[in-house]
Amino acid sequence: MTAFGIGAAWLAALVFCASLLAASPARAQQPAAGGAPPAVTVVRVERRDVTPQTTFTGRVEAIDKVELRARVEGFLENRPFEEGASVEAGALLFVLEKAPYRAKVAEAEAAILAAEGTLKLADIEVERQKVLVQRQATAQAKLDEAIAKQAQARGALLGHRAALDRAELELSYTDVRSPIAGRIGRASASVGDLVGPASPPLATVVSQDPIYVTFPASMRQLLEVRRKADERGTDPRAVRIGLKLADGRTYSESGYLDFVDVQVDPGTDSVLLRARMPNPRGLLVDGALVTVLVETAEPQSALLLPQSAVQFDQTGRFVLVVGADGKVQVRRIKVGRTFGLLYAVEEGLEAGDRVITDGIQKVRPGIVVAPTEAPLPPVDSLAARS
Repeated sequence: MTAFGIGAAWLAALVFCASLLAASPARAQQPAAGGAPPAVTVVRVERRDVTPQTTFTGRVEAIDKVELRARVEGFLENRPFEEGASVEAGALLFVLEKAPYRAKVAEAEAAILAAEGTLKLADIEVERQKVLVQRQATAQAKLDEAIAKQAQARGALLGHRAALDRAELELSYTDVRSPIAGRIGRASASVGDLVGPASPPLATVVSQDPIYVTFPASMRQLLEVRRKADERGTDPRAVRIGLKLADGRTYSESGYLDFVDVQVDPGTDSVLLRARMPNPRGLLVDGALVTVLVETAEPQSALLLPQSAVQFDQTGRFVLVVGADGKVQVRRIKVGRTFGLLYAVEEGLEAGDRVITDGIQKVRPGIVVAPTEAPLPPVDSLAARS
């Protein structure tokens, strides 16, 4: 091999070794001599008041849910609403053909006029027969017969008036209105369809605000809630209720317990509880599953740190703390309940300690870092769990 070839091979080996050293994790973590310290984000551990709670799985239930049905038969002429829209109580939702029912009303009115005429003649005949009987110009039987015909005419008139009431009622049934305020679902019939009492529901209206959330609780949990209420001197139904939605967010409104079932499910030894929740924006939908958060004690003071700062190894949980000299330290910790995105610290930290939450992968114990302080996230007041 020529001298030039040996030199080229030696140069390639040097480049390969340099690339291996550059890729070494230890070298990536150690800042270059004279270089800037790694930038990290830190949050100070704080002591705040939090409220312990217990979680349950609950289901949203509308307070009122009405299936709209056609009470008379006819062709659907109009559907003056938008599916999924909010409707007020009494809002017109479906209109059936009215002509056949208006004709029945007119027939009943005509029959009443005829019956009134017949009754008038019967009244005249009774009065005439009374005069003749007094003059002894006719037999009493003639008067009795006239009175009987008068009663028949009066009965016929009452029957025709009842028929008019029925015809007007059927005519009113051609307008299908919402009996409650809420949101209307999908319509099952289109304009031109023949509908009637035997048809499926035309649509369903579901009330929105307020709304119920039902959830089962064991007898042990129910007794615990009642014991805590007794200690505080409050009604167990005054316990504050919160929710977590399907996307993990905490529902902004809180409600209260308004019903405890009077029977225990023998299969699960649980009791059905019901909370009444505000629903001004319609976020809670009938039938949806939610996480129910029930306060179980008075607010307590707790030392809090972000969950994002906590790491695990074979020994247990630990955090990286930035000391007053800017150096990174390892602290073994013990945590308790969680409150949203925060842990309650039981051992290992003190208020004011700065824990690293971002940039952990760039540092190791003993090195100096450049910390940027961020605020502790707010306490999720209805998100505590064991």
